Amino acid sequence: MESADDYSIVSFEAWHRPHVIELWEKCGMTRPWNDPDKDIDRKLTDPRGGFFVLLKGTAVIGSVMAGYDGHRGAIYYLAIDPAFQSVGLGQRLMNHCEAYLLELGCPKINLFVRQGNEAVMKFYEKLGFSQELAVPLGKRLIPDN
Repeated sequence: MESADDYSIVSFEAWHRPHVIELWEKCGMTRPWNDPDKDIDRKLTDPRGGFFVLLKGTAVIGSVMAGYDGHRGAIYYLAIDPAFQSVGLGQRLMNHCEAYLLELGCPKINLFVRQGNEAVMKFYEKLGFSQELAVPLGKRLIPDN
């Protein structure tokens, strides 16, 4: 039987890159207009942000990016390998991010869920997140393709 000790959350390191991208692809998180390599490069320039990887032994089975701009925290790319989903590992990564953001003085977290992704909506609702009366707007400044 596995225990919590079989898993560890560590800060992203260069050797994680291909495994994290493979994980994102496996989880259906990549999009043609967002180059995952560029997203990682950009995250690595964020001095106040966290980029965490969930390991089982040395295997990358989860990832998450957390950011804080002094007003709100943000969560991106929360992914758990489908073979390891529904056993509390996503919640464990979120708890790690919340503790990280609280330590920075972050009062609130915002995150995005793609429309129609009901399973993920239910996951976040169980963690205390709720839909807000705001409409996200976006404008691409640098095309990735």
